[in-house]
Amino acid sequence: MDIQALYEKLILEIPQEAIFRNESMKKHTSFRIGGPADLLIIPSNVKEIQYAIQLCRDMGIPYFVMGNGSNLLVRDKGIRGLVIKISERFKEVKVEENQIHAQAGILLSSLSRISIQASLTGLEFCSGIPGTLGGAVTMNAGAYGGEMKDVVSSVTVLDRNNQVKRIDHEQLEFGYRSSVIQKEGYVVLEVGLDLKPGDMETSQKIVEDLTRRRREKQPISYPSAGSAFKRPVGYYAGKLIQDCGLKGMRIGDAQISELHAGFIINLGNATASDVITLIELVKDKIKTNYGVEMHPEIKIVGEK
Repeated sequence: MDIQALYEKLILEIPQEAIFRNESMKKHTSFRIGGPADLLIIPSNVKEIQYAIQLCRDMGIPYFVMGNGSNLLVRDKGIRGLVIKISERFKEVKVEENQIHAQAGILLSSLSRISIQASLTGLEFCSGIPGTLGGAVTMNAGAYGGEMKDVVSSVTVLDRNNQVKRIDHEQLEFGYRSSVIQKEGYVVLEVGLDLKPGDMETSQKIVEDLTRRRREKQPISYPSAGSAFKRPVGYYAGKLIQDCGLKGMRIGDAQISELHAGFIINLGNATASDVITLIELVKDKIKTNYGVEMHPEIKIVGEK
């Protein structure tokens, strides 16, 4: 794997200031955990994304596409090959009547704010979700009764052939924390959203209420990757974990939050190994006590 050769080809089409070598993934995940990526780029347009993907394919170099890293745990050895971070350089938004068209890199919190300023309602639930639009659509993110499937009308992606493709709502196969995008490994470029006319003041009050509830019930003052586990059918993950007596359990600097047992937090210097060990402990304990299979909502990537 010739990382130097890849770098030399990347700088032909991508600005040097958007390319990072041996980049610590702690800087790019909400967990503040992770070893180095051989190379990381932050593209600003579709052409740069396609170019980077095609280069990696032609050169036999692995690549990984990410958003804001808000549900990501990068292993301690880091990521080999190229990381393509679709985020702050790819976030244009257009508002047309009740529709919004936005690039995948925009933060959900920013998108929610833009929609409220345009007197549109439907994205209030997004206000406290720390991820990007692309990541949210890929996993059908949701909170407080709202999900992306409720507002997404179409998604423009790069398909398996690295070609631009539009997918309408009916073909997106949205499910609980899943979509056809996730299943097929597509890369989200742009999202169309259908919203409803709203009242700015009413929407702002909803956001303020949700923000207050998050502060009271979620450990937002510590680095984490959000909910650590998917909700098991018929149960609540946090309650199962709490009922097993695991609330506050700590391995190294990784801890099951004392405020909300559904979150694993980084107390300062947690390693990916600490978090993974804690995840496995939870899975084993709940399987033994209740016969319930727990599945992480956190995506774990990187070299083992």
